[in-house]
Amino acid sequence: MSTPPPAPGPGQRTVLERFPAGSPRGSWPAEEYAAGQRDQGIDAHVVMDLPADQFLVITRP
Repeated sequence: MSTPPPAPGPGQRTVLERFPAGSPRGSWPAEEYAAGQRDQGIDAHVVMDLPADQFLVITRP
């Protein structure tokens, strides 16, 4: 039986979605997803995870 990931603590961010940085559209898919989340009242932002070469849509604490 697997255990759920721990809840984020103070100062930690929650990753809502990941998008490959090598996409032909660049960060647009991540920006569009974040905008949709903000439309639903979720404070979503796009950041770049350089080691993973991905755009992350996150919520801030």
